Amino acid sequence: MPSVIVTRRVHFNAAHRLHNPALSDAENRSIFGPCNNPNFHGHNYELEISIEGEVDPKTGYVVDLGLVKRIAEETVLAALDHTNLNLDVPEFRDLNPTAENIAVVIWRKLAGRLPGKLAKIVLWETPRNCVEYRGS
Repeated sequence: MPSVIVTRRVHFNAAHRLHNPALSDAENRSIFGPCNNPNFHGHNYELEISIEGEVDPKTGYVVDLGLVKRIAEETVLAALDHTNLNLDVPEFRDLNPTAENIAVVIWRKLAGRLPGKLAKIVLWETPRNCVEYRGS
């Protein structure tokens, strides 16, 4: 059977502040601009979860995307949706919650829990900015 990649998109909202405590306030403002706002700011994130595998001749599916949705809700959305990433999510207590770092944390939450091979995730922070991660 052919190998195909299928993707499920889920949505979550979260606030964060980009800040490196090892840098001065001036350096943080220079690097992160408005994303360094001490009062935080929020995003409407879109997450694409892509699974690769062979098409099952019985179902015609690579994977049941409803199952992918449920696993994403239980592992990712339950941990991140409507949170302040800096304050509420243990993984970001000592990790700057950039889109890149959020994508890696999400990958780790999903890895090994999905049927099939997790091929990649794409995290859209805004309609114009996204991060793609394929594991490492």
